[in-house]
Amino acid sequence: MRLLIAEDDRALGLFLQHGLEGDGNRVRVVRDGAEAVEAFKAEIPDLTILDLNLPKKDGECALGEMRMFDAEAALLVLTGRQELETRVRCLERGADDVMLKPFSFAELRARCRVLLRRKSDVKMLLRTFDIEINRMDRSVKRSGQSVALTNTEFSLLEQLMLNRGHCVSRSELLHTVWKPESAQTTNIVDVYVNYLRRKLHDRPPASVIQTVRGSGYMIPLAMETEARLSAAD
Repeated sequence: MRLLIAEDDRALGLFLQHGLEGDGNRVRVVRDGAEAVEAFKAEIPDLTILDLNLPKKDGECALGEMRMFDAEAALLVLTGRQELETRVRCLERGADDVMLKPFSFAELRARCRVLLRRKSDVKMLLRTFDIEINRMDRSVKRSGQSVALTNTEFSLLEQLMLNRGHCVSRSELLHTVWKPESAQTTNIVDVYVNYLRRKLHDRPPASVIQTVRGSGYMIPLAMETEARLSAAD
């Protein structure tokens, strides 16, 4: 899962990052409210942990902007403000949960897992630019037209879509799509990416599935793809 942490306390931010990355999450830490809103809009995280006492833009203001941008995102407020009115106000502004500092990391981790489970349904339909995949019935469309994929091709595209905006290495894709016990080498990833590109009619210079030389593959965020398509025209 992709997590965003907005916390101006550097030590606490690193503590949360290391702890949540230990659960297999991809975590980004920002230290002010303005950067938090920008990162939220750009990366569409699965869960955001938001402190209220942030410089540049107060956490409550950032919370309101995030909720207006995405009505379904999982948002957890982590704050040292003890007043009941503050907690109520955050919930009314769209927070899914509020935790007070000091806190137990075990409890925070548990609450994060609960929020991610509750929000899992909104992740059943993934879209970027003109590609749409339905994880419930394992179907794919491009520009409204159905695309027939094998189970392996679908799983590969699903992983790239779930990590859009980030490069996924060949070894990561091999591990998640072909499973750890597979005897395949990373060359199989290149073969199946080519299969996907052919079936999706994904050709340069406006390819949606991008090769990151020496690293792996990525699907950019939609706004980046649109800019490249405009340039190609």
